[in-house]
Amino acid sequence: MRKILLLLTLVSTSVLSQLALAAPSLSNNVQNDKGQQVSLEEFKGRVVYLDFWASWCGPCRKSFPWMEKMHAKYRAQGLAVVAVNLDNDKALADAFLAKMPAAFNLRFDPDGDVAHKFDLQGMPSSFVFNKQGELVQTHVGFFTEHADAYENELVTLLKE
Repeated sequence: MRKILLLLTLVSTSVLSQLALAAPSLSNNVQNDKGQQVSLEEFKGRVVYLDFWASWCGPCRKSFPWMEKMHAKYRAQGLAVVAVNLDNDKALADAFLAKMPAAFNLRFDPDGDVAHKFDLQGMPSSFVFNKQGELVQTHVGFFTEHADAYENELVTLLKE
């Protein structure tokens, strides 16, 4: 019986550690606008609003002005807005950005490797990390009627 309990403990510990490794985190590499690999950990120490988007995503057209507003309003207080594009062809992202310019941080994941690790359930998908780099909130989609609530989440984290 003890051997069975020990085996179950070891298996469950292994499974839990694998789940912890699979959880969304800033410990991932994406591309910058020059195609160079960079780590999302560069934003650790700040409240991070990490958004996954694509040029074909209708709701992304609504989230971009809001993210631009949050960036302008809270950047000096420690907010990092990071939008990761998932288009295979950067020209598609560039065409989107020509119509929806962004002063916030843009990164690229053309192969979808990081998006897969984050197990996206819809577009856009956003993940909010506190200053310690811990995931504290997720959102699937962007709803303008919830914009005030999204902002209040960020303000609360910035005060911590």
